[in-house]
This record gives sequence, C-alpha cells and structure tokens, in this order.
Amino acid sequence: MNEFGYSRYNLAIPNFLEICDIMRIRILILLFVFSWGNFAFSQDKKIEVIGYLKKEMAVKKIPGCQLVVIRDNKVLLSEALGIAEVPFSIPVKTNTIFSINSIAKVFTSVAIMQLQEQNKLNINDKISSHIDSIPENWKQITIKQLMSHTSGLPDIEDDKGLIGDMGQDSAWLKVKKLPLQSEAGEKFNYNATNYYILQNIIEKYSATNFEKFVSKHQFDVVKMKHVYYGNSYDVVENKCPTYTYYHQDKISGEYIKGAQLKETYEEFPSKMRTDAGVFTTAEEMGKWIIGLQSGKLLNRNEDIATIWEPVKLNNGTYDGFGGLLDAYALGWPVITRKNHPAVAPLGGGRAAFIIYPKDNLTIILFTNLTGVYPEEIIDKIAGFYVPGIGK
Repeated sequence: MNEFGYSRYNLAIPNFLEICDIMRIRILILLFVFSWGNFAFSQDKKIEVIGYLKKEMAVKKIPGCQLVVIRDNKVLLSEALGIAEVPFSIPVKTNTIFSINSIAKVFTSVAIMQLQEQNKLNINDKISSHIDSIPENWKQITIKQLMSHTSGLPDIEDDKGLIGDMGQDSAWLKVKKLPLQSEAGEKFNYNATNYYILQNIIEKYSATNFEKFVSKHQFDVVKMKHVYYGNSYDVVENKCPTYTYYHQDKISGEYIKGAQLKETYEEFPSKMRTDAGVFTTAEEMGKWIIGLQSGKLLNRNEDIATIWEPVKLNNGTYDGFGGLLDAYALGWPVITRKNHPAVAPLGGGRAAFIIYPKDNLTIILFTNLTGVYPEEIIDKIAGFYVPGIGK
C-alpha cells in the first residue's frame, strides 16, 4: 500500500484499460480496412463482369438480360441490363419476368426425387409399374431413362408442335403407334414424350396437378413469389417478350438467321409443363437454387448427387447437347470436364444457369433473345470468380 492508499495492483488497472482500448481501436481499424478492401475488390469484380457482359450483349445483339452470381449460397451480384420491351424502350429490372423454357425440367427432376423420398416410386422402376395403356415395347423403360432422355421413345412433337396438330390427347394416341427411335439406353434423344409421361406419373402420386404440386413443395418452400407456368402470349405483370433473329423457311422447315428482330410466340401444352413453360426472374431462380443446395427441397444430399450424375449409355459413353454440354443427367445438362465440372440447365437458347459444385459457385443469366448460347457467356463470367473456368 502506498501513501495514497493504492496498492501496486490498483495502480496497474488504469494502464491495463488504456491498453485494452488501444487494442480495441486497432482491431476496429483492421476490420474496417479489411472490409473496405473486400468491398473495393467486389466493386472491381463487378465492373469487370458487367463490362464483359455488355460487350457480349453488343456482339450478340441481346436486348436485355438479368445476371445473378451466387457464392457459398449468398448472392454476390444481381444486375439487370438493357431493354425488356424493345418497341417501347422499357428497361429490364430485377423483377422483370423472363421465359426460361426447358429449365422447367429441373423442377420436374426434384419433384420425382421428392416422391421417391416419400417411397411412392423409385427412379429405377419400370414405367409399366406406374402408367397404364402403353405399347408392349415401352414397358421395360425406366423412370430414370425418361428423365435422362435415353428411353428411345418416339417424339410427341415435331417442328410444328404436337404431332397431328389436333391437341394433346390426339398426339398421345398417335405417338404410341410410332416405332422406337432406339433401344432404351442406347442413345440420347431429347424429346417431350419422356416428360409427358413423367407428368402423368407425378400427378398420379401427388393427387393433384403438376403445377400445384411443384408450387406447394418447391416454390412456396423457398418463397418464390414471381414464378408461373403458362404461354408467351399470357398477360403477366412485368413479363418481357422473347425475341429472335431467326425465321423458319416455309419450304425447307429450316431456321435461318436474318437481320430483323422478331417477337416469338410460344405455347406450352398443359400436359407437358414438366417439359417447359416456366416464367420467372433470375433472383427468384436464385432462391430455388439456394434452397436446393441448403436441403430445403430434398432431404438427402445423395439425392442431389443422383440428379446431377451424368447418365451413361449402354456402351459406357456419355452424350448430350454437344459443345460445352457434353452429357446429361436427370433433367440436368452436364459439363463433365475434369476441372470445374458443372450442371448447366438451359432454356430456349436464351436462359441458363450453371452450378459449379466444387467451386461453390452459381451463375444465372436470363436473356430475351433466342440463340445466344448463354451457357458459354456464363462460363466466361465464372472465370472472373474462379481462375481457370472458361479457359
């Protein structure tokens, strides 16, 4: 004890507190510098990505698009660029609704796996166990072969739409009289008959129509509020038209690229909503992807692995759309390369998203112009976040 009544321990307390304050200030300064560095890095990355995308839009003459980048299940970037409705110069916003066509198959894929988790079916089941009135040579085909387009079934559609041009029921009767395109598992033949049957199976075991089942068990679960099934001519708030530079030659039936931008009209049959016919935004699609990968839609991680695993043909090889998309899983196109493999759903040649599972990266790009190969643009954008992708 000293002459003022303080022990040496009392005298040390103020110095200790001062030191603590100094350390706290230093830590706050370091956190600020680190946060600012991350923010500056993020802004630089955004400028690079948007700059690249604008160049691609100019080269490909894309009127408008939405881009969403997700890393570790968090949205890093959400941008709306260009024009939604060309005649009126209405800009694309983040709530603009795009047609995403065949991306709809991923919702079908998850719906089938949800029913499998409920023990109502198994993807290896023969379809004859779940659907009546099919030709004898269809009965050994499995649900998995329907999902992967390896069933060999004839196509219920042709270049003009449903075969016979007399409606869905008539087309179903007609397609059952056609020969198989190949033996089951022999070839990859992308056609709508597979998903027509899948819709029948899903509706049989869900005891409701397909759209209601998906809305309740997928869209509502991840709080997707701006998504709907329909046709291009439906009047929906914030929906943008779809455009193309291609026209179909009346004599040859071939699609020829011209110089004039045209608006397209598409009708998606109600009994094949499993196949196509979804309209939504990139941000809404992001909610679904995050929900899938965080276990909100499927209970088991191995079920996600199952729907993403490329399906081998009988000869042990893979087949797909070609180019970057060299294989196909259960409703999911696949990029099978050794480094940075991915799944890459594509719709109408204008909308796509790619999930890079090993890189914890997802990029969504929705455009309103058909024939722009959005998956290639996405793969290049991915390289800004993970060096080596898109090289």
